[in-house]
Amino acid sequence: MDETGRLLRDEAGFLLQRDLGGSYRLVLLRVPVDHVEKRVRVQGYYAGDGIVEAEGVAAA
Repeated sequence: MDETGRLLRDEAGFLLQRDLGGSYRLVLLRVPVDHVEKRVRVQGYYAGDGIVEAEGVAAA
């Protein structure tokens, strides 16, 4: 999976608000605090139920 959108943070963790609409809950090994509220590119694996196991988060 390779998606772009806006990285958001809530009480449960991180979300990707997708450019194509909708959102994914992200499972992250590192906390990308520098990218919160910014447009990012997320690469990883879709785990089902709207959850993505992210391998990388970078500025888009």
